[in-house]
Amino acid sequence: MNLWLRLIWLLLALAWRRKLDPRHDVSRLHYRVLPTDLDLNGHMNNGRYLTIMDLGRLDHVLRSGLWRPLWRNGWAPMLGSAVIRYRRELRLFQLFTLETRIAAWSDTTAVMEQTFTIANGPHKGQMAARALVKAGFYDRKSRSFVTVKRLIAELGLPAEETESPPLTPEIEAFLKAEALLRPRVGD
Repeated sequence: MNLWLRLIWLLLALAWRRKLDPRHDVSRLHYRVLPTDLDLNGHMNNGRYLTIMDLGRLDHVLRSGLWRPLWRNGWAPMLGSAVIRYRRELRLFQLFTLETRIAAWSDTTAVMEQTFTIANGPHKGQMAARALVKAGFYDRKSRSFVTVKRLIAELGLPAEETESPPLTPEIEAFLKAEALLRPRVGD
């Protein structure tokens, strides 16, 4: 139930939160670890990180205006792959911040970086987990992924600003590993 409450709170808070430029800005969400987030070890469940990351991506899409062309054109957001590195545990009632940003993009997909940072206690400011996800918007009518150029045009942003930031070594490694996990022809 707490995810529904978090979702409702995220939607209600949109009216008071500033808009984001999807190419440069970072979404920040502040949460507390709840009893329903815990696993048998007494810390936040590894699957819960991934679920909360959904809220971070949703916040980024809503506040950056990316939802408008999705809604208008009937595009579907699609997550293609994810990798996460857990660094420090998040314990019951501990405060944390989830930061979400678009780190790089190709012709039809984007890599988002999502970082969980401890917000209180002796480890305040330290990273609890960091993830990279590859996603895109799927146009069901044309049965293809939407190009970044088209998305930028739909947002009314300058067309000359379609170049991705340079890939970091970890993003390059993630994309190479992701490509190796794709099914081979005939599989």
